Amino acid sequence: MTRPEWFVALGLLVFALGSVRLLFVRDTVTRLVALNIAGAGVFLVLIALAARTDPPDPVLHALVLTGIVIAVSVTGLGLVLIRRSDDGADESRDGGAP
Repeated sequence: MTRPEWFVALGLLVFALGSVRLLFVRDTVTRLVALNIAGAGVFLVLIALAARTDPPDPVLHALVLTGIVIAVSVTGLGLVLIRRSDDGADESRDGGAP
């Protein structure tokens, strides 16, 4: 196997591990981290596919860079939503006391 094929295989493995963790864990923060790990596997596959051509494909590189920015933004939004939902659950358990 050539070097890009190894990275494609590694990216698929990382994606599979993140997806399995995402499906079998109930904690929301752990699920968010697992989603990020699966996304990193996808980015690795895309970069490996871009490296297969002699001049690397700049479209795939731009796609991965855009995906990283979106992944960071969605992770931040997800953490805020998780925190707010946990705070709301705490207030309902306390009977609405401030």
